[in-house]
Amino acid sequence: MAHTAQATAVPGWVLKFMDAIDTLEFGTGFAPLTDNTDMYFGAAHIHGVEAIKEFFVKIDAPLVISHEVLEFWTAGDGVRLLRGEAVMAKKDEPERVVRAPFMHIFYLDQEEPVRIRTLRVTAGPLQTDAVM
Repeated sequence: MAHTAQATAVPGWVLKFMDAIDTLEFGTGFAPLTDNTDMYFGAAHIHGVEAIKEFFVKIDAPLVISHEVLEFWTAGDGVRLLRGEAVMAKKDEPERVVRAPFMHIFYLDQEEPVRIRTLRVTAGPLQTDAVM
């Protein structure tokens, strides 16, 4: 049976992307996103890099959050899979820490430099009342 995805080292652009979400300092971490990038976060559909930035500011600004990449795979046709865990707490309740698994599926338009056509994000399950 042929493998359709291979575990690989986490590329630098992914680590920068995760750091940009944690710090809300988008700079080079969001360079792979374009005005045409579509992000699906659960049921939400967000189009374009500026709208994606605004979305992350809205959901993450009230939180102290850290994303840890646990596994990364490369599949054909520019598909990249990431499994991780977010550790988060409300800024005004830092002692109430919640951990939530997440999965990102990146569909790349191009490899060099990396440009993301579509990003699909699933997160949870988690106790939403603990952080929201």
